[in-house]
Formats: sequence, structure tokens, C-alpha cells
Amino acid sequence: MDFRSVLATKRDGGELSAGQIRDFMAGVVSGSLADHEVTAMLTAIFIRGMAEEELARWTEAMLHSGGTLRFPEIDAPKADKHSTGGVGDKVSIALAPAVAACGLAVPMISGRGLGHTGGTLDKLESIPGLRTDLSQDELRRVLGATGVAFGAQTAELVPADRRLYALRDVTGLIESIPLIASSIMSKKLAEGLDALVLDVKFGSGAFLREPERGAELARTMLALAERFDVAASAFQTSMDQPLGRAVGHALEIGECLDCLRGGGPADLAELVALLGGEMLHLAGRAATRAEGSQQIGAALSDGSALGVFAAVVAAQGGDPRCVEERELLPCAPETERLEAAREGTLDFADTRAVGLAVLALGGGRRRLADEIDPAVGIVWRRKAGEVVARGEELGEIHHRGGRGLEEAREWLARAIEIGERRELRPLVLARVDP
Repeated sequence: MDFRSVLATKRDGGELSAGQIRDFMAGVVSGSLADHEVTAMLTAIFIRGMAEEELARWTEAMLHSGGTLRFPEIDAPKADKHSTGGVGDKVSIALAPAVAACGLAVPMISGRGLGHTGGTLDKLESIPGLRTDLSQDELRRVLGATGVAFGAQTAELVPADRRLYALRDVTGLIESIPLIASSIMSKKLAEGLDALVLDVKFGSGAFLREPERGAELARTMLALAERFDVAASAFQTSMDQPLGRAVGHALEIGECLDCLRGGGPADLAELVALLGGEMLHLAGRAATRAEGSQQIGAALSDGSALGVFAAVVAAQGGDPRCVEERELLPCAPETERLEAAREGTLDFADTRAVGLAVLALGGGRRRLADEIDPAVGIVWRRKAGEVVARGEELGEIHHRGGRGLEEAREWLARAIEIGERRELRPLVLARVDP
């Protein structure tokens, strides 16, 4: 491959051919293309975009850059859910066990933190001993035994996306519809799914803030799902404020445990019921989404979803005692109150800044080699739209020896506003039609 010629095609607004894309993906996987070369191509796509057929070829090449998963030995329908990412978004961790308790198999290939958002894998790995770097045989074994497997991309599974994803994270090339859509769908299509539900975020904590851009992304992913014969639907949900109250890896696991016991924050429970009900409906295990949501609610309240989660934790090497003994999860040694500077109505002017505050505390990556501190984060005591008094506690900052605390305070000052009441957008804006 003459890489400079291929790059020039996209740089100048041209459409990459199937052969050019295959050669590029081969270079990504083999390592024959250096990081700066791969980043140059990602930058060109970020600026120029991709045509519909070109994106389909790009996604297919990513999908077939390694092996794909099939589970003929498992009779249950295979379904999954994916979120485009947000602050405090831990829905998948509570949702997958609840759906599995209702009879579906959920081979969930997830990602790590990206930009200001936390990753499902990073959150799960805050459970002592839990591994997400499962081989395909291990993933198959865990899925067959529990109905759920939380896995990362292996060297064999969509390896092109593994590298592209990491480079996008550290080079600021995230908010691109073709790059987001191909990254998500290549992983999900590799799972051998029968059904897929997409949670596309909008608002100040989302990668694509405007609902119109989110709808465009949803339609792009739905078109790719249809092309590859996977039943799919998409919802637009709000990231105008953190989801739930906890932001930070181990803190969010604790909140998931509350949800799996039938409690937890109302917004988290609402999305678990909505998206889980849709998964059951698409996979043929519920006549309607409402009926599916009722099944999810029953699995949460009767303990069956929590039992599945405990089994998954044990099967993936984690300490199952953490399910009942939350003190075994990582815990930051110090906390600090975040107080209201004035009286008024709390609002989140920039939810993204909350994620960046956690990043400053050590709860995220600025470079590929950075290690995450799973214990740090923020627990909000108040939600947007609530009236607060001057000096009232808005939240609690969990930190380790003051690391990043000053920067985190600065980000949180940008994140919140206290003033006049305004109308909040709904948690669920719409179901997106193809």
C-alpha cells in the first residue's frame, strides 16, 4: 500500500475503495503503520466524513480484521445494548444481568474510558480480581455458565478497532459520526447478535451534544445493523446531568448493586427497565417493550438479576463477596464536601466537566499508559432542578491524598450553576426511526 496516496484520497475529500480500506486495516493490525500515520487517517475522516457505502466497507473491514464470535451451543437469543457514553453511565452493568435473568444471552464486548467518560470495563475491573481480558474460549464458557460475559476486544476480535479506539481517545478524535458508528458496530456485529439496542446520548455530557447529531448517529448505526441483518433499535437519552449520583469506577459499581437489588437512583432504574424491555422485545422474549420492562423489574426485585451478577463476578475471577460486602470495593481514603455557593436551583451547565474532574483525580487516562485509580470520584447529593441553600452539600469528592483535587474543584465550578429554575429536558427524548 502506498499510504500517502491513500491518505491523500481522504484528505482531498475522496471516497476510499474497498481495497484501500482493507490495506489500511491490515496495516493497523500488523503495526506496519505507525501511530502518526493511523492518526493522520483518522484526522482526515474526522474532517471529511465518509459516504454511506464507504462507511459500510470501513465497518466491514474492521469487523473482519480478526475473528468473530458465534455461540451455536447456546439456545437462548443473543442480545446486547450499547451506549454512546456519558458521565456516570453504568447502565450496562446492571442491565446485562437483569436481561440474562429473563432468558437472553448477553455477550457484552465493551470499551474502556474514552475522553471524559468512564468505560464499562474499567468500572468492572474495580471489583478485586475481576478480569475482562477473556479469551474467546473463556468468554464462551462464562456466557454459557451465567448468561452474561463482560469482555474486552481480544487480539483476535476486531483488533483494528482496539488500536483505533485507543488512538482516538488520546488525540481528541472522538466526536465523529463515522468513527463512532464504525467503532460501536464493528464490535457489536462481531458478537454474533440477534438483537441490539442503542442508547444514544445528547446533552452537555455527551460526545454529540445536539439531539440532531445524536439522531444522525443513531440512524447511521441502525442502517449498518440492517445491512448486516441484526434487529436493532435506538433511543436518545439525556446526558444533561450525570446519570445516577455516583461518578467514578468503584462508586458506580456500588450504585449498580443498589439497582440490582431493586433500588438505586430513579433515572438509572428507568433506563435499565426501558432498554432491557426493548432487548427482550426485539429478541422475541416479550410481546411488547412494556411487557419486557415488567420482566426486568421482576428480575431486579426478586434477586435473580443480582444472583446472575454474582455468578458473573465469580466466573470472571472477581471476589463475589463484594456483591454483599461493599467495603471490599476500593475506597478513597479522603473525602471533601462540595458546597453550594449561593441559594437557588441547581443546574449542570457542563456535565462533561464532571467527567474531567474525575479524570483530574486519577479516575481516567490522559495517556495510553496511565493507570486508573478506581476508588476516586464524586457522589452527588443533589440532582438538577432541586432547590439548594447556601452552604448545603451538593456532593462529596472522593480523593487520594489531594491528588488532582484543586483541578477537580475548578472543573466542578464550571460544571454547575445555581440560579433560576429552568425546564429540564426529559431523560428519554425519543425512539429513533431508521
